[in-house]
Order: sequence, then C-alpha cells, then structure tokens
Amino acid sequence: MSEKKMTSIGGQAIIEGVMMRGPHKIAMAVRKPDGEIVIEEKPNKINKVISKIPLVRGVVSFFESMIIGVQALMFSANFYDVDDGTAKTEDEKDMKSENNVGVGVSTTHQEEIPAYMMYLSVFVSLLLSIGMFILLPNFISGLIVPNKEGNVILYNAVESVLRISIFIIYLLLVSRMKDIQRVFEYHGAEHKTIFCYESGEELTPENVKKYKRFHPRCGTSFLLFVMIISIIVFSFVGRHPNLLINMLIRLALLPLVAGISYEIIKFAGRNSDKKCISWLNQPGMWLQRLTTREPDESQIEVAIASLKAVIPEDRNEDIW
Repeated sequence: MSEKKMTSIGGQAIIEGVMMRGPHKIAMAVRKPDGEIVIEEKPNKINKVISKIPLVRGVVSFFESMIIGVQALMFSANFYDVDDGTAKTEDEKDMKSENNVGVGVSTTHQEEIPAYMMYLSVFVSLLLSIGMFILLPNFISGLIVPNKEGNVILYNAVESVLRISIFIIYLLLVSRMKDIQRVFEYHGAEHKTIFCYESGEELTPENVKKYKRFHPRCGTSFLLFVMIISIIVFSFVGRHPNLLINMLIRLALLPLVAGISYEIIKFAGRNSDKKCISWLNQPGMWLQRLTTREPDESQIEVAIASLKAVIPEDRNEDIW
C-alpha cells in the first residue's frame, strides 16, 4: 500500500471505455465486443508557464479538455456503430493491434483525426452548450421581464432560475437514455478507480468496488460551478437595453467565468477533507447522482487499465 494523496490525474467516460489524463500521458482504454481491452496512449503536452497563471489556466484547461474529450470519443466510436450500438466489422475499424501487453489487453495505434474535424466538433459542442445554457436563459428572461428601471434584480433572478433549471432538466433527460447510462457507468468506474488510487490501495476490481462513485473534482461539478459563477458575474453587469448586446456581453465574460470556476473547484478539491470547505463540493456531488451509475467489474477493469497507463514513475509528479 502506497501513501494516500490527492492526484491530478483525471478522466472521462467514453463509449465502452475510459480516458485518463496524467501529468505526462493520456490513455484511452476501450472494451472491444470480443472482450479485449484496447489502449491508445499519447503524450500529454502541458504548458508549464500557463498552468501556473490563475484564471488563465482554467480557460486553457477547459478548451484542452474539450479537444482531448472529442479525440477520446472518436477513438472509442471507431469500435462501435454509434447509430445502432453494434460492433463494427474489422474492415470498418481499420485498426491494427500489436505489442500484446497482457491477457486481454493490447495497445493500438489509430490514424490521426483530421484537425479540422476535431476543432469543428469542439466548436459545435461549445455553440450548442453556450446557446442552451447561457444565451437561451438570457433571451427568455428578456422576454418575460420588462426592461424598466428597478427590474434588474428580478431580471437576474429569472435568468438564474432558468439557467439552473435548463441544466438540470437536460441532465435528467440525458440520464434516461439507455446508451448514455452505459457511459455513466464507465463514469462511475473512473471515479471509483481514482479514489482507490488516491487511497493508496492496489488497483484491483475488488479494491475499487469499495469506493464511492461521486468525486469532488468531477467535470459535472465544474459545469455546475460555471452555472453558479455565471449568475454571480452576470449580476454585476446589469442589463443593456439592446438584447443582442446583452447576450454579447455574456459571451465576452465566459472566459472569466470559466477561469474563476476552475480556481474554485481546484481549491475545493484540494481541501475536500476540511469540513469548512467540503460544503462547496456538495451540490456537484449531488448532481453526480444523475451523471454516474454503479459500474460492473468489467467496466472497472477498463478504468484500471486506463489509469495504470498514465501513472508517472515518480509518484510525486501527479500530486494535486
């Protein structure tokens, strides 16, 4: 048993798999239809200068996470027909396995995804997210609340309620989709595996099963922080008479919102064991009841394979 610590290693659930991001490497592990675990590894390029600048590092990290997340999803989709949930044929996969590294586990090298395709996917995802959770509540509240002096507080209150409501309703609807529930099970496996590693226990399915599936540094918690911080920041700018300008102001403030949210979740994560700070993590932990499910042993095995691939030789390099 190694020493307990909080790790900077984080991950993401993908189609029948888990992506983990360590200080030096990124690993994507996917369970193929035949039961084999395939792992793709690549370097994790971190700008050490930017990573030390408060607020700026949060914005950069957010965009990097989106790009890496899209790459991981595309990698995992290579093994499955996303439209009907069936496995692809060998010709459709066009993948080559080599260097068997264990029973039921192999490494694989995939052709690079065209940059334009990756950035287009990120752009569309951002566009839909910003439109649904930032601009739509602002637009609706502008229609509901008359633009008169003294109505700014009511306007901000309506916009805040709408933003949080749309976010929670979206998660509720998505969590009921059968295919997404499988992804949420892998999300739970990712959290439980990281908890086991942070506790210093050996990474085995039996050990991982013991841990909870709610983690304070989850992306779900970060998104909730973004929602809440946006409400606070936007309340300081008031309301412009022009609806379009009002929405553009909110767009311009999003990098600041993302930067502040990152710093808060980083602070809360580092101090999650302190009772006076732990309350900051609770709303996000509650929300993870929608975005995580209890995984089975085979899913935990995939998460373990992905995490082991990114653990640095020097165990002090991934301290959070």
